[in-house]
Amino acid sequence: MCTQILGELASIVGANGLLLEDAAAPFLVDWRGRYTGRAQAVVRPGNVQEVAAVMQVCARHGTPVVPQGGNTGLCGGATPDESGEAIVLSLTRLNAVRSIDTDNDTMVVDAGCTLSAVQEAARACGRLFPLSLAAEGTCTIGGNLATNAGGTQVLRYGNARDLALGLEVVTPDGEIWNGLRGLRKDNTGYDLRDLYIGSEGTLGVITGATLKLYPMPAAQRTAILALASVDDAVRLLSRARKGFGPSLTAFEVMAGSVLHDVVRLFPPQRLPFEGPSAVASYFALLELSDMESEEHAQAQFENVLGVAMEEGLILDAVIAESMTQSKAFWHLRESIPLAEADPGKSIKHDVSVPIS
Repeated sequence: MCTQILGELASIVGANGLLLEDAAAPFLVDWRGRYTGRAQAVVRPGNVQEVAAVMQVCARHGTPVVPQGGNTGLCGGATPDESGEAIVLSLTRLNAVRSIDTDNDTMVVDAGCTLSAVQEAARACGRLFPLSLAAEGTCTIGGNLATNAGGTQVLRYGNARDLALGLEVVTPDGEIWNGLRGLRKDNTGYDLRDLYIGSEGTLGVITGATLKLYPMPAAQRTAILALASVDDAVRLLSRARKGFGPSLTAFEVMAGSVLHDVVRLFPPQRLPFEGPSAVASYFALLELSDMESEEHAQAQFENVLGVAMEEGLILDAVIAESMTQSKAFWHLRESIPLAEADPGKSIKHDVSVPIS
């Protein structure tokens, strides 16, 4: 451990912004407990200027830097190695919503804002920020962008890359690049934003972002469906995309065995089926966001699902009768990682393939 660099870092972020030994321990292990590293310190700057100053000091000393958001990743990318030479740069103190422009449907936020805080700030202004995933109460928008997170509404809104218009980034040598533009029609040269999104902190540290906002839907409908096979799920998705068009916001296929683990491990939760449907091989969670009305959403939902049932693509269906029941359906989906982690270390399989 180099006392000189620690002294310089403390002078930038203050004593409370520099975590050592036991205080640093929670930042040195990944969410699954599979990877544990060592670091000289965990540095928690309070603004972008402090991030830049920290990066300048580390560049001068040749000290590796591991950027970290909410530390909810499953691949070890936010965990330092075992050499103990690196510092962990935690962005969680950068947590301000800087501005919201409802005329332009954009908001500018610090990278350390949790995803749920971004969602709530948008909702308070009558807008929707659609990125949604199980760790949204803890994960940060900087981490979402650094990993180009997908979430549950990719069908309608795309990955995190599609939801960002601009970035603020600190480079490895401590320069601040301000690319916080809010233009949708922007054809000015190289798109450095897209270079940094998905780079997982290897090219620079994302400290702020300009995000797209959307109108709040007039109505939502959620259903959980019992299915016989993955082939039926693929055909059902095709039917849903044709019937709902852009209103289809989510379609999550889940193995029955995994959901049965959720119900077994977390007794308050239950599958809303009885008889053979309760032990189906697969289930799908389907959500529609309608911009017209409750009546239009209900009619569209019943028509498309009714036809799918007549065609034998669905064994059984339960439509949420309230927002509480809809959240209960989603809670089943979001509890899957916890259920998989309960027996011990688990192998993640978050891979993408063409639907066909």
